[in-house]
Amino acid sequence: MTRWEDVDLVERYWTIPVENVKGPMGKKQGHRVYLSDFSLRQFRALKALTGPSPYCFPARNHKEDTHIDVKTVSKQVGDRQIQFKVRKDLSRRANDNALVLKSGSHREWTPHDMRRTGATMMQALGILPDIINRCQNHVMAGSRVRRHYLHHEFADEKKAAWDKLGKQIDAILARTGTA
Repeated sequence: MTRWEDVDLVERYWTIPVENVKGPMGKKQGHRVYLSDFSLRQFRALKALTGPSPYCFPARNHKEDTHIDVKTVSKQVGDRQIQFKVRKDLSRRANDNALVLKSGSHREWTPHDMRRTGATMMQALGILPDIINRCQNHVMAGSRVRRHYLHHEFADEKKAAWDKLGKQIDAILARTGTA
């Protein structure tokens, strides 16, 4: 549902409004993600593809200007790991194994697994768990009193964490020749 108005390619951040955040009402909070060099390049490439659409992931084949269905990416990833599906091939959908990792020895993966992988990579890079949790927009653990009084955003620490992760991804892609 991301709109281009929520992505600032100059100041290098993406704001996820509270209405687009998952979770129960009252516990949801908007989120600002700093764009590392890696993620900035991805957003710029995406902008070149989407053209004048107000959405970062515009729907095709719709009369109104809207975003893709929120389940589309998960469906696309799943359709490219068909060996794990117990179903007939679906018409007008990919039915291949292009995204199966390590010959399937680690089973099927989902887009949400990428979130966990990123957090694990941050941990391996020495980023503190509290900063990782904030990068993932988790509600701060602890008592209501603690959440009520401690409001520091850790913006600099989150920026450093996103930078470290982006550099690590760039390094991995450079080693594999896919950068």
